[in-house]
Amino acid sequence: MPYKIPESVLVVIYTPDLQVLLLERADRPGFWQSVTGSLDTLDEPLAVTAAREVAEETGIIAGEHLLADWGHSIQYEIYPQWRHRYAEGVTRNTEHWFGLRVHEALPVTLAPREHLQYKWLPWEQAAAHCFSSSNAEAIRQLAWRATTGVAGKPALCGAQP
Repeated sequence: MPYKIPESVLVVIYTPDLQVLLLERADRPGFWQSVTGSLDTLDEPLAVTAAREVAEETGIIAGEHLLADWGHSIQYEIYPQWRHRYAEGVTRNTEHWFGLRVHEALPVTLAPREHLQYKWLPWEQAAAHCFSSSNAEAIRQLAWRATTGVAGKPALCGAQP
C-alpha cells in the first residue's frame, strides 16, 4: 500500500439549523469526528478530495449540496498510532477545512471499515463530542461562519462525487 500524502481535508457537514454530522471511527471506537481524508495524488484539487471523501464515508453526493472551501488550513502533529501510514520521518499533516451544507439531517451510508455509526448533533454538542481539538474548533467556527455570513467560497468539485 502506498504511503498517505500528509495533506488532507476536513469537511464539516451541517444543516441550515446547524445540526452537525459526526462519525465514529472503526479503528478507534469512541473517537467521533467529521469527514476527513487525504489527497489521493499530489495534484488532486482539494475540493475533489473533499467531495470524494464525503461520498466514500457517508454516501452523500457533495455536488447535490453546497460545498464551500473555508479558506482555512492548519498543521498538526500526526498521532503516533497512525504515523505508519506515512513515509518515514513524516510527523505533520496540513489539513484544509470545508463545509458542506445539506438541506436536512440525511441518512448516511457508512464505510464499515472506516466508521461504526453516525449521529447528527447540535453544533455545540458536536464540538464537545469530537476527539480532535482541531475538529472541535472547525465546528465552533461553523457557528461563527453561519451567523456572520462567512460560509466560505463555493468549491467546484468537478464531475466526481
